[in-house]
Amino acid sequence: MSKKLVAYFSAGGNTAALAKKLAAAAGADLFEIEPAVRYTAQDLDWMNKQSRSSVEMSDYSSRPAIAGTKSDLAEYDTVYVGFPIWWYIAPTIINTFLESGDFSGKRVILFATSGGSGFGKAADNLRGSAVGAEIIEGKVNPSDSDIKALAEM
Repeated sequence: MSKKLVAYFSAGGNTAALAKKLAAAAGADLFEIEPAVRYTAQDLDWMNKQSRSSVEMSDYSSRPAIAGTKSDLAEYDTVYVGFPIWWYIAPTIINTFLESGDFSGKRVILFATSGGSGFGKAADNLRGSAVGAEIIEGKVNPSDSDIKALAEM
């Protein structure tokens, strides 16, 4: 039996709620990807081209600092990674997380929340940050039955 981890970044709480449900369903450990500097409502104003999130997302090389790393990644075979969809991709803090550890040989299963879009290019944009991992698109806005299916992956 493989050991599983649910790692997530949640700006508004929606992704956190799904991550907790998934961790319970999968019998997985839970890890919050917390930014070193929390996002404010102004930082998340996607209509403002000068907001922190807009600036980060317009520069693919942006790597927002995270508050802490998950140092024991070696003990996990499967890592679920959850995030809100921003500009049709994962927030670049997810790249920071994936680049902070060795994901080679691991299955990385993505799940996301979104106000109306799908994964877009999220998986493609994360592959270079998790070298050697198998990146699998899970579900956007997973229902309870979707969470059960993800947990069994």
